[in-house]
Amino acid sequence: MLYTYKTIYKYGCKEVEIKRSRFIGHAKPVQNEDEAIEFVNSIKSAHRDATHNVYAYILGERDEVQRYSDDGEPSGTAGVPVLNVIKSEGLKNVAVVVTRYFGGILLGAGGLIRAYVKSAKLGLEAATIVEKILFKSLYITVDYTIFGTVQNELLKNNYIIKNIEYTDKVTLTVYVKYDERDDFIKHIINLTNAKSIIKEGNDLYLYKTGDKYLE
Repeated sequence: MLYTYKTIYKYGCKEVEIKRSRFIGHAKPVQNEDEAIEFVNSIKSAHRDATHNVYAYILGERDEVQRYSDDGEPSGTAGVPVLNVIKSEGLKNVAVVVTRYFGGILLGAGGLIRAYVKSAKLGLEAATIVEKILFKSLYITVDYTIFGTVQNELLKNNYIIKNIEYTDKVTLTVYVKYDERDDFIKHIINLTNAKSIIKEGNDLYLYKTGDKYLE
């Protein structure tokens, strides 16, 4: 699994008019090819009266799956430019569809490429480009006598405390960056003089946007 990669946060859509043609850039995060195809087909269905619904998507840790379609536009003027926008942004697990309603003015090959590039970028921007980072969930169980010390240490260093459960002891659920988990566990053991129980939970990706992490 990748420790970190760039993708988009949500579905985004943005429209632009270029020489009387309407171009609508749609972008959505997808986890597999079935999701990508479903997204493409949903846009085609919603815009079945459009002149073209050009698409491209990239999937996999190493971009193993790359697909595109010109959907009737001259070869090389639509699908490949959209695919190249995704690649140039370094994005993974993303599908983009650019819908075109022809306005009566021919754009030429160069004009088409520029129009599809611009529309794809607008769609991706509307979807919010983010970084996804792999975390490990850890369960830290301590006595009440050292709970304050542990909590203060976590807050001081901006660790993500997902949950605190109070029973006969206190259990904190903490999200730690996957590649920092071993050092973190050693630090907590030293901090508590080995008077803590630490169990590993699931792996999960969080979105980083600005200084915040979102699930």
